[in-house]
This record gives sequence, C-alpha cells and structure tokens, in this order.
Amino acid sequence: MQNRGLIKFFAIIFALVCVYQLSFTFVANSIVSDAKAFAKGDAAKELRYLDSIGKEEVYLGHTYKEVTNNQINKGLDLEGGLNVILQISVKDVLKGLANDSKNPAFLKALADAKANQQGNQDYIDAFFEAANAANVKLAAADVFGNRNLDEVIKFDMTNKQVEPIIKQKVQESVESAFKVLRERIDKFGVTQPNIQLLGNSGRILVELPGAKDVDRIKKLLQSTAQLEFWETYKIEEVGQYLMSVEDALKKTEVAVKAAPTKTTGIDSLLTDKADTTAANNSPFLGKMLAPGQQGAPHVGTFATKDTAVINGYLKRADIKALLPANLTNIRFAWGKTNEKNPDITDLYALKGTRDNVAPLSGGVIVDAKDTFDQLGKPAVSMQMNGNGSRKWEQITGAVSQQGNAIAIVLDNIVYSAPGVSKGAITGGQSEISGNFTIEETKDLANILRAGKLPAAAEIVQSEVVGPSLGQEAIDNGMLSFVIGFALVLLWMVVYYGKTGFYANLALLVNILFIFGTLASFGAVLTLPGIAGIVLTIGMAVDANVIIFERAKEELDNGKSVQEATDYAFTWKGAMSSIIDANVTTAITAIILLVFGTGPIQGFATTLLIGIFTSVITAVFVTRMFLDWSLNRNEKLAYSTSLTKTWFKNLNIDFLGKKKIAYIISGLLVALSIFSLATKGLNQGVDFVGGRTYQVRFDKAVSAPEVTADLVAVFGSAEAKIYGGNNQLKITTKYKIEDEGEGVDKEVNQKLYEGLKKYLPADLTYEKFANLYEGKEIGILSSAKVTGTISKDIKTNSLWAVLGSLFVVFVYLMISFRKWQFGLAAVIAVAHDVIIVLGIFSFFYTILPFNMEIDQAFIAAILTVIGYSLNDTVIVFDRVREYLDYNSSPDFKGLVNKALNTTLSRTINTSATTLVVLVAIFIFGGETIRGFVFAILVGILVGTYSSLFIATPVMQDTIGEKEGRKMAEFKKED
Repeated sequence: MQNRGLIKFFAIIFALVCVYQLSFTFVANSIVSDAKAFAKGDAAKELRYLDSIGKEEVYLGHTYKEVTNNQINKGLDLEGGLNVILQISVKDVLKGLANDSKNPAFLKALADAKANQQGNQDYIDAFFEAANAANVKLAAADVFGNRNLDEVIKFDMTNKQVEPIIKQKVQESVESAFKVLRERIDKFGVTQPNIQLLGNSGRILVELPGAKDVDRIKKLLQSTAQLEFWETYKIEEVGQYLMSVEDALKKTEVAVKAAPTKTTGIDSLLTDKADTTAANNSPFLGKMLAPGQQGAPHVGTFATKDTAVINGYLKRADIKALLPANLTNIRFAWGKTNEKNPDITDLYALKGTRDNVAPLSGGVIVDAKDTFDQLGKPAVSMQMNGNGSRKWEQITGAVSQQGNAIAIVLDNIVYSAPGVSKGAITGGQSEISGNFTIEETKDLANILRAGKLPAAAEIVQSEVVGPSLGQEAIDNGMLSFVIGFALVLLWMVVYYGKTGFYANLALLVNILFIFGTLASFGAVLTLPGIAGIVLTIGMAVDANVIIFERAKEELDNGKSVQEATDYAFTWKGAMSSIIDANVTTAITAIILLVFGTGPIQGFATTLLIGIFTSVITAVFVTRMFLDWSLNRNEKLAYSTSLTKTWFKNLNIDFLGKKKIAYIISGLLVALSIFSLATKGLNQGVDFVGGRTYQVRFDKAVSAPEVTADLVAVFGSAEAKIYGGNNQLKITTKYKIEDEGEGVDKEVNQKLYEGLKKYLPADLTYEKFANLYEGKEIGILSSAKVTGTISKDIKTNSLWAVLGSLFVVFVYLMISFRKWQFGLAAVIAVAHDVIIVLGIFSFFYTILPFNMEIDQAFIAAILTVIGYSLNDTVIVFDRVREYLDYNSSPDFKGLVNKALNTTLSRTINTSATTLVVLVAIFIFGGETIRGFVFAILVGILVGTYSSLFIATPVMQDTIGEKEGRKMAEFKKED
C-alpha cells in the first residue's frame, strides 16, 4: 500500500472531523434535555425556553440555532411531528388566469384533466392534452387571451406557443404560495421547520418536527385566507324568496317534519301560516331550527348536518331561477360553528356587487394582530391601506344608514357580522370579533399578515407521529443496533481470530464515519435509516471477509502472511470483487434515493454513506491495523483453531444439481405467480390511497368488533392488531378525495365517535387526536395518501425496480464483457423478487405482523436486489479470474471451482447480515418489522439464487463449447 503515512494522516483527520461534527448533536440534545426539565412537560414553555437562547453562544462560539443546524436531525418517526405534502390547486390557478371563463370546452378540459391524469403526470400537462383533444383555443379572448394576460398572449398564438407562458404563470403562483406558507410557518413557532417545493408538480413539502396540535396546523396550512367584506340582506328582504323556494321544493322533495320554531312577527314571511301547520310538508324551512330575528344579520339557524342538503337546494338552477331582480347578486354562506354548540350554524344572505363579488377583499389589509375586544373576548385588529380605508368608509356608512350588517368572510365562512351604529368608520382601522379562541386569533392574524394563498391547497399526503411513539422507535432502534453490532463483533473474532479483532476496530471507525458524515451533510436520521445503518454493519464485514478469504487462499498456496496480506489488498486479489459488489449495491441505493420519499430516502442515504465508509475502512483502516501488527512481528492468522479447516477442499458439484434447483425454483415461482394472481397483495395506502391510523387503547380490544363499529361510521374500514392486542392499525378510504381544510378533522372526529366505547371515559377528542409528550392512549400516528399521490408512488416504484435491473444489467455486461453475465444476474434477481412477492402474497393473512406493500417494501426489494447482486458478482468475479489464469479448458469445472472457493465468503457474509436482520426483526419495533422481514427473506433467497440460479444460467447461456473457447483463448493469451 503506497503512501501509507498520508492515508493514516487523512484517516485521523477525517475521524477528528467526524467527532467534531457529532459533538453538535450531543450539545443540542443536552440543551433540549435542560429545556424539558425546565418546562416540566409544558411544550409551549419548552419552546419559549429554546427560542430565548436561540442567539446565545452555547458551544465553541456557536449560537444554539447554529448548533441545531449542525446536529443530526431526527426524522418524524423518531422525533414525532407532522409531515404533509400540499397540492396547490393548479385547476384553480388556471381558472383564475382565464378570468373565471365560462367557455364550455375549457371547463370540460379542466374536468377531463383531473379524470385522465396519469401517475407521475403533472395536472397542467394533463390539462393541455385535454384542451387539445377538445379543440380549445388557449389564446381565445374567453380563455387565456383576456385582458389580464393580453400583454403576453396574442390572439393569433397557437396552443404550443401559449403553453409555456401558462406554465410559467402557474409556476409563479405556486412559488407565491410557497412564500406565503413559509411566512405562516415561520410565525407559527415550530423548531426546525422544513418547507420545500417538489419540482414543478405544484406540490409543497412541509415538515414540522415536534408539532403537536395537528388539526390547528392543518387548518393553518390549508386556509387560502380569502378574506372578504360583504353587506348582508335582512330577513325582511329575502323572506319572500325563501317562501318561494319552499313552495318549489314541496313539489320535488320528500316531506320532513318541521322543526319547532318560535312565533315571531316575521314568521308570516317564512310560512304560509303563523302557526306553522303547513310545515308538515316542509323540505326546506322544516329544517330551519329558528328563523333569524328581525334586525339579526343571519336569515336562519340550521343543524350542521343539514348544511350540505341546503347547499344543494340553493345551488339548483330551478331554485336560482326564482330569484327576483333585486336579489340576483345574492350569495349564501354559513357562519363559523361555535365549539360549545357545534351541531348548529347560521345561514347568511350576502349582498354582492354587479359582478357578484365582495365589495371589499382582504387584499387591502396591510397589518393584523391578535387582540381582545371591549368585552375581553379574543379578536383580530386590522389596518387597511388608503384605497381600502376609503371603500371601508363607504361600506360602513351605507350599513349604518340601512340597519343591516357587514359579514366578515374568510374562505367562504362568515366569522362575524357586526352592525355599524355610529356612522361611517374612517381611517381603515377595524376589528374582527366572534366566537374565537386565543389560538384562532393568533393564527388568523398570522395568515392575514403573511397573505392569502393564490389557490386552494389540499393535503394530498400526510404523516403524523406522536412523540411517545418516536421515543419508542429510538429505543427499539438503538436496542437492535447494539445487539446486531455485538453479534457481528463476536462472530468476526470467533471466525478470524486476531484479524477479526482488527476488522472490528475498523468497524467501530466505520460507525464513527457514518454518523459523522450524516452530521456533516445535515442528513435526517429516520427509523429505516437506523435499519440501514444496522444493515450496513452486517454488510460492512463483507469487504473484510472477501479480503481475509483471499489472504487465506494465498496462505494455502504457500505464501507468507505478509505476502498473502499484500496480495489480498491488490486489484487482482480482492479489490475488483469489492468494487463490483459495492457498485451494484450502490446503484440500487441511488435509484431508491431518486424515487423514494421521506424515511425511505433516509434509508437510501444511510445505505449509500455506509457503502462508501465500509469500503474505505475495510481497504485502508483495516490495512493500517494489519500493517501495525505485522510490523510488530505479531503472529497473525486469518482463522482460528476452530475454523481453520472450515470450507476447505470443497468439491460440491453445484452445476450438477442445477436441474433440481431449476425445478424447485420453477415451482416456487409458479406458486408465487398463482398466489399473486388469485390472492393478490395487501397493498398499503401508499399504493391505493386512503387513511391509516395507529391507535392504542388502555385495554385489549377485538379487531373484528372494532371493524364492525367503524364500518357503521365510515361505510368501509378495516382494523387489524398491530403489535400488542391493545393496539390497532385502522384503514379507511372515507372522504379521501374530498378537499377542504375541515375534512381531516371531520374524519378524526368520526373515528373518535366510532371508538369511544373502547376508550377511557375521560379521554376527550383533543387528547385522542392531538399529540403531546407521554401520550399512551389514542392516535399515536396517522397517514393520508390521496389517489393522485398513490398513482405517482406506484409509478415511481415500478420504475425504480425496472430501472435498477436495467442499469445493473448494463453495468455487469460492460464489466464482464459478456452479456450472459448481466442476463444471468438479472434473471436471478427477478427470481428473488417474484418469490419474495409470492411469500408476502400468501402469508399476509397468516403471519401476525404487518405485511403491507408500501414504499418501505419497495426499499426492501431494492435492497434485496443489491444484496443478491453482491453475492452473484463475487462468484462471477472468481469465474472471470479463473478464465484469466486457469489452464483448464473445462468451463463447467471452472464455474464449480469458483462456487466452491467463494462459498466461505458467501456463507460468512450472509450469516453476519442475517444475524443483524434477526436482531432488527425481533427488537426493532412493529413499524419496520414487515420491511425487515422482506429483506430477511430476500437475502435467504438471494444467497440460494446466487449459487443455484445465477451461475447455472450464466453457464447455460454461454454454453460448454463457448466456455471452452473462452478458457482456451485466455490460456493462449
């Protein structure tokens, strides 16, 4: 090894840098521990403490904020918190750019785009396809050639010329939404938030580690903040119209029993008779719990559950046709529900302009802050700009004279509707009051300051993890890490003796390098990431095993320990095998990094780092320890007295057994395909869309009973035991495609009601749904994936698997200069993947742990691909070596010899990796058990296939005649 002193110097420097980088993590954790001790469980107090020291120097001249920026960040599955992907409604942006065009072909194209959108296809591209199919002229005056865009779009432009302009405008809207959301999140008070645009898809990723008030945060993220100020109609002005609506509906709707109403002076406007006897056939007014009193800003009060029905009535074309001339610009809106009485809500009649829009929008707001009104109730104070102040003065003056009210409407919800009794309000200073909590006024003021979103933002994918579940994941991950690490260390010493001890020292350095590199890159450590590190430990010994086994062979050939060691570290010795094996594994990890998301990217990142550091430590650090030992004239061996004769002089006829292997494999593949065709796979919400909840109870529950109760609530649902019998994984597709900020909360409330009888009597909805330190009962984690995202994930997963196979085939074909080597490896890997899929298909209803097919499973499959190729490449490298240097023309004999001489390495590497995987499987926790099981099965099958499938297929496709030619040609060389 040349320049050993320089290599030693860089190794020491790298180790010191890693220690320095890791020190930030230890300091940050220590400060957080102090904050928790100070706060005594009060999350807000803990956050204030950390914020207060954010700019203080706490370590080597670095502030606390700088320290946290340099630490290893924990992912949501370890830290707890909220992860969402928001989809900015490109459809709404396009409608806005088209100035709310009523062009039928344009509207059809918008609808068709959503229906026909393919996996991984952006909505805007689907829209352009639909528009071209419907012969929509994009530059038309009633589409995008309107006055808003006439400076950039000319009438004579073709659709192809218009498309890039519209794409740019849409991207500008998405970027505007990104800025608005970032402003909101920065003011919300969450430590280390992460928000990023996801390509040009119109999607925005938001990660909020440590976030706890889930419903509140989701509302904050999704609110478009479309603030408007409307005048209201009085009940006297709309009463006659409501009566005509009632009469029309009596002819088309099923009768309902009228709700009891208080007799007032305006009852004659609402019913045919003041005593309401005619209301026995009352489809509309019969649902009204009470009419609005004279002078009240609302026209009536309804049950919240009836609002959808009332909306349907009022939007019908035949009902709208009944509007008199003086009400053509009317708009109906519901009031904000009162948390103390959420079952009822008020209906308001709003007076629009000639264009049927609000007289004044929230765009005139220049500042807002949370405050308290004259009665001491939470409110929001606002300041308007000059134009807004003048318009506000006109509106308030008119309302003061007319005796009606001003409805303050946020995202089509009336938050309050105050009257104006003291004349016009000047100066543009105003206040919103209503049924607010302090948190709501803080959020509303935040939203108004940050600005409104340019279009609706829908949560298309979300993941919520409680802090207590995160701590469990850390404990389980560390336990599996320690056990797996200890078993590998023990095995290396038992099998290789002193050289195994030096390999263990190199392995310790490898762990330091991995964590130090993670800290240097600012990577996020996830539970699959920990699994990747633990798996790396099992695979890290592979390079040392290859080197040690090669050194043993050279010792058997009569070389000295120094000569055998030197040769093992050469390219002709072990280096070519090590590089080929790790390149194929790295290829699959890179593909996983590109196509994966969230925790799966964490797994790929740690795997890639582990591959790199493992090769470095095995080749350089282990060599330094061995050289140090040899220079001290220590007695060095590559085996112990116990293992010295293991795998020696083997002469197993592997190729002679290929027919039996083909039969066994053919049968397993056929059974797997049959199970996949008939039984299918247990596809998780990643692939089919839906909602999942991990719910823990204070006592054992029956999954079938819970399923029956939830089916009654949701229509379709499934509950399965998840870990202990007091914990369930609940899945439903209820309202998965519905949009709106309140949908998720509605589903959570229904889940709470459906599970209420199984929960402690004192457990409130807030404690059930939201996150807090030490939470043991209720929703511990949840996830949501809409159909659009699930199609993208499925497409990405397919391309990831096929892409890895193709790239590996090309690499092996180039590396071995024979396409048969690449083909044989790909066939063996396909064999492994099909059998793993078949096992998951057949056993998912039998085995007592989660066996869903999700993104984690795809990560497992790609890991299996990489590992199986690793094994196969070692054998192929030895075949290539024998072809280069062996004088025998017996190609079959050369292949058998290659299999026999690499068997020790195959068994050793598989054994150490399997030991680690078993430790993760047993101690790693329920959330990754299925993921680890897939890798476990895959490595067993992959070890078998590298011996009995890949090599025989390679030999069969090359053929004995061609093989003899290859051997003879090499001999002549």
